[in-house]
Amino acid sequence: MLNKVDRNANRIKRHKRIRNKISGTATCPRLSVYRSGSNIYAQIINDEIGNTLVSASTLDKSLELENTKNTEAAKKVGEAIAKKAVDAGIEEVVFDRSGYVYHGRIKALADAAREAGLKF
Repeated sequence: MLNKVDRNANRIKRHKRIRNKISGTATCPRLSVYRSGSNIYAQIINDEIGNTLVSASTLDKSLELENTKNTEAAKKVGEAIAKKAVDAGIEEVVFDRSGYVYHGRIKALADAAREAGLKF
């Protein structure tokens, strides 16, 4: 009998491995990305005290997106999170891709955040 591969369980294993090596501090917080089937979410977290400092997602009404599932939407979320972070005085972050492959929407969000002023 064939067993079906649980891709999300494998992603969670990768995410745990990554999180053992990186964490956000007050001087260099963590930019965490979550990608669902229809939306993408990003938040900047200080892991020392467990606070979310800044967040952005395709659900934000201010972005006025027609389609939330493509790389264009991810780019707008990356620009929005970078703009909010710079306004909050955050210049440098550690990128946490949450076990996702650095490709497509994840890469588009990261590149847009870099272009908007965040340093990884």
